[in-house]
Amino acid sequence: MKFIIALALYGLMLTLVGCSGYRPAPDAFHQAVIEPYRLDSGDNLRITVFEQSALTNTYAIDQAGYIAFPLIGSVNARGKTVQELEGEIAGQLRKGFLRDPDVSIQVDQHRSFFILGEVNAAGQYTYVPGMNVQNAIAIAGGYSVRANQVNVDITRKVNGDVLTGRVTISDPILAGDTIYVRERLF
Repeated sequence: MKFIIALALYGLMLTLVGCSGYRPAPDAFHQAVIEPYRLDSGDNLRITVFEQSALTNTYAIDQAGYIAFPLIGSVNARGKTVQELEGEIAGQLRKGFLRDPDVSIQVDQHRSFFILGEVNAAGQYTYVPGMNVQNAIAIAGGYSVRANQVNVDITRKVNGDVLTGRVTISDPILAGDTIYVRERLF
C-alpha cells in the first residue's frame, strides 16, 4: 500500500513539475543586457548629416527592418548598432553623393515593450533605457491582486533566437521584451 501511495505521489509531482513551465533564463539572455543596443523595427532614429540640413531628420525603422534615406534609398538597420549604421550610411553617401559625409545617429525613441498577465493595465508601452521589471510593472498600473510578485517570465530576441526565461523583478529589461506576470498559487 505504501508503494502505491509513493508511486501516486511521485506521479503527481512529475505532473506538477511538467505543468509549471519553469525556464531559468539562459546565459545568453543575461548577456544581451550588457551588449550594445541593436536596432530593430519600431525604433525611431535621429540621423544628422553635418552641413546637410536636407538629409538631417528623424527616420523610423519599418517592419522589414529598413529606413528610407534620401539619395541612397532603403538601408537595412535591423540588428545593427548605431555605429554600424552610421558607417553604412556614410559609405553609401560617399558613392557619388558627398565627398566626406559626417553622419551621427541617436535613437530618438526606442521600440516598445509589452507586459501581459497579472497587472492592472496589460499592453504595449514605450521603453526607456535603464528600465527594470519593477519599473515596467509600475507603468502597467501595478500588480493585480492575484499576481506573483517574486519573478516574471520574459521573452526576448537574442542573436536572432527568441528565448524565454524567468527573472526577478529587479532584472533589467530591453526594448522589444515581452514580460509575463504569472498568477500566484496561493
